[in-house]
Amino acid sequence: MKSDIGITYIEILIVVVIVSILTLSAIPLVENSIKREKEIELKRALRTIRQAIDEYKKAADKKLFEYEDDTYGYPPDLETLVKGVKTKNGKILRFLRKIPKDPMTEDGEWGLRSYQDDRDSNIWGGENVYDVYSKSEGKALDGSKYSEW
Repeated sequence: MKSDIGITYIEILIVVVIVSILTLSAIPLVENSIKREKEIELKRALRTIRQAIDEYKKAADKKLFEYEDDTYGYPPDLETLVKGVKTKNGKILRFLRKIPKDPMTEDGEWGLRSYQDDRDSNIWGGENVYDVYSKSEGKALDGSKYSEW
């Protein structure tokens, strides 16, 4: 008895449909994975900048350098954290190597708050940099807004 080993079009169609379904079900997993990675990067960038602001404030409180009274010892802008400040003994004290990029907006623009601004303000008063936040209007996997982190 002779058996047919050939593949019919129906069998090929069934395999293509199954592979397509598996591929389509994997896409949301990949998208969530990419989003989760960006969220981790955002948290890291926010932590890095906020630590640099805190270190600047500590150095100002120790009177290691001169600063304007109306800044309350906070940096006037983020670039100052990179450029550094000249201490009383003439050394340059730097707090960041570079300003991290916001992975959600994919640029170097951060929302800034000064010490005099309201906690929830999204308009920077310009007196100093007390806090930073993402300008992204997107929502995180946990449902919170990136701009509120």
